[in-house]
Amino acid sequence: MLDPIIAFFERVFRAIGRGFGLVIAWLVWPFMAAHGWYSGRSFLVRIPIAAFLVALVGLYGYFIWQTQVWTSFNPNFIDRYKLGERNLSAGLEKPAASGAARTCQRSAIVDVTAELIDDNVNRNAWISSMLLYKLGLFGTDWDHTPFLDNKASFQRGVNEAVRRTTVELVDTLVRMRGTSAINNNLQSARSKLQYEESNWYFGLSPFGPLTPTPSQYRAAIDDLKAFNTELESCAANFDTRADNLLVFVDRVANSLGGTSAILKERAEKHANGWFDTRADDRFWFAYGQLYGYYAILSAVRADFDQVLNERNLKPIWIETLKQFQAALAVQPAIISNGREDGWIMPNHLSTMGFYILRVRSNLVEIRSIIDR
Repeated sequence: MLDPIIAFFERVFRAIGRGFGLVIAWLVWPFMAAHGWYSGRSFLVRIPIAAFLVALVGLYGYFIWQTQVWTSFNPNFIDRYKLGERNLSAGLEKPAASGAARTCQRSAIVDVTAELIDDNVNRNAWISSMLLYKLGLFGTDWDHTPFLDNKASFQRGVNEAVRRTTVELVDTLVRMRGTSAINNNLQSARSKLQYEESNWYFGLSPFGPLTPTPSQYRAAIDDLKAFNTELESCAANFDTRADNLLVFVDRVANSLGGTSAILKERAEKHANGWFDTRADDRFWFAYGQLYGYYAILSAVRADFDQVLNERNLKPIWIETLKQFQAALAVQPAIISNGREDGWIMPNHLSTMGFYILRVRSNLVEIRSIIDR
């Protein structure tokens, strides 16, 4: 009585086995054909091909290593600066002994911004402009796959925070009531950081040689350090007025609001759980942005120490930084864009969006307090 059932399942499993065999044969055939062709060639042909394949394997090994190893990743790296020990706002003259050279307080914002760039392009490879990243996976953009793109998205998120900060440094924070001349070092840094994020040594549009993105960003680090050297020697301005802080906080809040909207759109329209291949890009971009802004706003607390004391902003500022820390503690191994009440496939985009809105809400409140 069971024989027909057993026979049925035997036929099913045999069919599945034949199917797997055909798939494997289809996958292996090009390599077997290439091996046969290669074996029949002379050494003059085989040696260059072998050298090319070895070089290609080496390049891919280096590429995979750089995308998977996150050197110096530490959401709390800002603690090394011991900013809580500072009691003088940026640009103010330090007390000095009689006859000693004048010195002023350097900007923590500028120092931290330079370190964020340094982490992106010196301690790590800048993934977005690596040749193999630009070539993609068999012509498919790595951002459209679930592989090897998380670090690139994180770096671009950090870079978004850095770009916004350098813009505000030039336009607002170092200009005395907006009427003084633009600082040349900061203007140069801003210009270099607006450079295209994915440029390699050669491009097709426009066609010809290019300056690679990491080179421009490294030069921006030098410009930022040069500004702080000027500031420390009292040869540059840093205008720590309340209205300048208001503008900066407003810009950061707007930047985070835009990211929250991107996360919301992706979570609502592409809720495919682990199978949403762009969910990890969105998550790690947002994470990188929060990573950068957490360090920068920690530095703002030191640079605008006097304003925060005068407006009694320190308690809410500290609470805002704690909200950043809570968001940066969310580090899932696999990013899922599932149902918001999902168990097996949760929605990490909604979780990150929630934390971003909490941070943004505090920033809006800070702005309102300053504006009173």
